[in-house]
Amino acid sequence: MKQINETFLKAARGEKTGHVPVWYMRQAGRSQPEYRAIKEKYSLFEITHQPELCAYVTRLPVEQYNVDAAILYKDIMTPLPALGVEVDIKAGIGPVISNPIKSLADVEKLGEINPEKDVPYVLETIKILTEEQLSVPLIGFSGAPFTLASYMIEGGPSKNYNKTKAFMYAEPKAWFALMDKLADTTITYVKAQVKAGVRAIQIFDSWVGALNVADYRYYIKPVMERIFSELRGENVPLIMFGVGASHLAREWNDLPLDVVGLDWRLPISEARKLGVNKTVQGNLDPAILLAPWEFIEERAKAILDQGMEQPGYIFNLGHGVFPSVNPDVLKRLTAFVHEYSSSKLNG
Repeated sequence: MKQINETFLKAARGEKTGHVPVWYMRQAGRSQPEYRAIKEKYSLFEITHQPELCAYVTRLPVEQYNVDAAILYKDIMTPLPALGVEVDIKAGIGPVISNPIKSLADVEKLGEINPEKDVPYVLETIKILTEEQLSVPLIGFSGAPFTLASYMIEGGPSKNYNKTKAFMYAEPKAWFALMDKLADTTITYVKAQVKAGVRAIQIFDSWVGALNVADYRYYIKPVMERIFSELRGENVPLIMFGVGASHLAREWNDLPLDVVGLDWRLPISEARKLGVNKTVQGNLDPAILLAPWEFIEERAKAILDQGMEQPGYIFNLGHGVFPSVNPDVLKRLTAFVHEYSSSKLNG
């Protein structure tokens, strides 16, 4: 077994660290030439169903960038086919669902997930990574009920989530039944990942920023309370992240989780002023990775200075890595975060 670098886990728990840990959303794949070569032969579905290959893709950024955590390479749609949802990942579009949810009857038809039977390839990938290969903690993840529901109701990606909101407002009984079903799925799926060996969990509620605070509190927050409360017993750090959801940062801080992930819209110092007192993760705008190095360094330094004002900070992007980002930039940025934060924290 390799010696594990636990800096990320310590920061997630709010403990002091010798340097600020860093990892990047969508660090596995996307811009790496090795990954692009694999994608010429295999689809995302095919990669995730081959544990050795999926483990290789997950491991690549750790070896190339020297990041402090790995994130499992897979898609948030992975558990849905087990429920009877017909998902197809279409190039250039994203997940497309051929049997969208339209009624309470549709919700009641949904099945349940048995991870060992339905997604054994995910669990096998985790075991390969954690038993012999990784020198850093592996982060598992799941989509949150609102984001999964938005795909299931819209039938695919959406710009405004009008169908999802209309269903939520007009069919409250069906909506809460769907939330409960997806909460059960998330809890079961995440617990299986932890049992297989992941050391932390990130819940992606990518599109929940489409809701205002009042609607979040009524339609979403109770189910998130239940998910995180159930997962507390797994004794791994729990991270929450969404895009365009700065107005929900205080709501997330109230939940029984460990880390509040911020996108690039809300400065860390502002989040602290709003009352976010848990570990914060974020939040360089991923578009800045396409700028000249001097500009990247300047922005990263400003974010680090805010993050390091108190223990409990993890450097990340405000969303995922773009395919057009040069991998050398991520390697250089990781080294800068480590060196700059180490000099400040140990100076």
